[in-house]
Amino acid sequence: MEIEISSCEHLMYVSEIQQEMYDSAQRRGTGIAKRSIEYLSKKISEGNAVVATENGEWVGFCYIETWSHGKFVANSGLIVSPKFRNGGVATQIKQRVFQLSRDKYPEAKVFGLTTGLAVMKINSDLGYKPVIYSELTQDEEFWNGCKNCVNYEILMMKERKNCLCTAMLFVPENDKKKEGVNNQPDNKYDETNQSDFEYSVQKSLDEFHLTTKKNKKSPDEKESHLSV
Repeated sequence: MEIEISSCEHLMYVSEIQQEMYDSAQRRGTGIAKRSIEYLSKKISEGNAVVATENGEWVGFCYIETWSHGKFVANSGLIVSPKFRNGGVATQIKQRVFQLSRDKYPEAKVFGLTTGLAVMKINSDLGYKPVIYSELTQDEEFWNGCKNCVNYEILMMKERKNCLCTAMLFVPENDKKKEGVNNQPDNKYDETNQSDFEYSVQKSLDEFHLTTKKNKKSPDEKESHLSV
């Protein structure tokens, strides 16, 4: 399997990718907005996406979106072809598109919203932390994308402060500080410094990880079809 930064040669897969995104959202009962062929084609041709292929077949996909004039980056549209699920593909694609985001926008904060523990686990391994919504981009265009979600009324009732999705954020500055701390001798991570919110999400992730171990399945693939 090859996982590559997208180029015009990958445009041949755009219709299949778009349809699977839509079908997956329908099966889950979420109202994720349907991305147009034109929009996905632009992401692919500009090299703002990652495409996985095997023997000429489309395997998986994810793309980059920027908000607040490049201050925030989201890795969106993560999707794996049904034929290739349950093999760790989602994790590999997420790792590759995350690195692409960091290479293109090294100072940007990388964020995501998800209801899936599988995606939370992948994000957590990449260095994301759970945060409150006010720490995300406040770009109106981003939040307008939630209008097609079945939970949009909940979001608005809560004045966009929280919803059923968990917000997760990677902050470059924090990552640099962590590297510095890890280079100090006898430095240990103190779990008590976590906020109650972060601790509760991390506990859920740990429980999910234990469950997947018992079931002998890859933790990221139980919901690898999540377009998040």
